[in-house]
Amino acid sequence: MDAQSVKNADTAEHKGYDAGKKVSGIKRPVAVDTQGLPHAVAVTTAEVTDRQGAVQALARCKTGPSVLADGGYTGRPFAEHVQKTLGEHVTVQIAKRSELHTFKVIPTRWVVERSFAWLEKHRRLWKNAERTLNTRSPFIHLAFLGILLKRL
Repeated sequence: MDAQSVKNADTAEHKGYDAGKKVSGIKRPVAVDTQGLPHAVAVTTAEVTDRQGAVQALARCKTGPSVLADGGYTGRPFAEHVQKTLGEHVTVQIAKRSELHTFKVIPTRWVVERSFAWLEKHRRLWKNAERTLNTRSPFIHLAFLGILLKRL
């Protein structure tokens, strides 16, 4: 589980500002499986926190024995909401860095980042030019559908 901030074009109506990444635009919270294929996708304005976006995405997801997320999703309220949404059997695992200020590849985090890279290859998704958030989500699903069809 992770979220990606995307810049807005001039035509976009829904705008928000992600102060952490200094991006004015939208956020795409995505939950993927170990193959990098989506289980839940949501589109929000950028000022929505990663946890709130994850809650919106997971409300559409009805699968998974565990949710793996980065350090931005720590906290008891998020874990409780995931269990309330997906069931009591679901566990929330946080992939934390082992050392501060050092670069180290965390394989479990790499899966969702790879999925974001796949989305960035689609020209229409590298920047948000849609007027409404409702029209943005189907293009993300179409991109993942194209990835699935290429694998056949």
